[in-house]
Amino acid sequence: MFNPCSGLPVDNFRLSTYRGAMKIGVVQFESGADILDNLARAQAQIREVAEQGAQLIVLPEATSQAFDTGRLDTQAQQLDGEFATGIQKTARELGVTVIAGMFRPADTVERDGKQINRVTNTALITGPDIHTGYDKIHTFDAFDYRESDTVKPGTELSLIDVDGVTVGIAICYDIRFPAQFQELARRGAQVIVVPNSWMDGPGKLEQWRILTAGRALDSTAWIVAAGQARPGGEAAAGEASGPTGIGHSCVVGPTGRREAEAGYGPETFVVDLDMDQVSQARRSLPIL
Repeated sequence: MFNPCSGLPVDNFRLSTYRGAMKIGVVQFESGADILDNLARAQAQIREVAEQGAQLIVLPEATSQAFDTGRLDTQAQQLDGEFATGIQKTARELGVTVIAGMFRPADTVERDGKQINRVTNTALITGPDIHTGYDKIHTFDAFDYRESDTVKPGTELSLIDVDGVTVGIAICYDIRFPAQFQELARRGAQVIVVPNSWMDGPGKLEQWRILTAGRALDSTAWIVAAGQARPGGEAAAGEASGPTGIGHSCVVGPTGRREAEAGYGPETFVVDLDMDQVSQARRSLPIL
């Protein structure tokens, strides 16, 4: 089990020495209630970004079903279900690695005298040689919302190799916990991707920008965050909402510099990540 308060021994730290660039694609869109409709839309977006040369493509948290669109357990599927295998098929066809949010059946718990079928909030990780998932460790129990009532927290960190680059995975609320990002970096992560469905409201966009930059500085890694577009677009910006998305997907460099950022609406972009910047940042700022 991952203990976010404990560090690895020094001899387990691996300074990244990979030189070169990774082309990463970010998809920001607004999921709906139907898992098969969301699958078809996700596949179309993956194709669009892959045509621009992206090796790794990141989609939002809850790609399979948006929050506040009905019970999550009724459409939750395992990694051999239609949603995950559909994304896998497209990723393998295009020769890319895809990370996209979904929900999987987990357990049954009692809350206030009711039996609740919980799910895991999972980042599907799939491609030519991989098909697995990361379960969100830090459930969103904040601002009068209790994700843990319906979502079982994960316990294990997740890192993958994409064309020689070590990539760590986190989800949304995880970004408020610097220890997780530093632990991923200690284990070799040069890039940390963060599918998200960030809550809007007063001050929330400012917090989002601070946190993404902060985690880049904490880990001296690239932070790549793909989020749900804001329902209602810019016209609804700043209004309090559930965890249904604020847009502003972004790429932040290992020294905290914001290299790309989307607006409130649906959008895709591709960014070249220079891994030399990670090595340089870790030499200059040996905080790990």
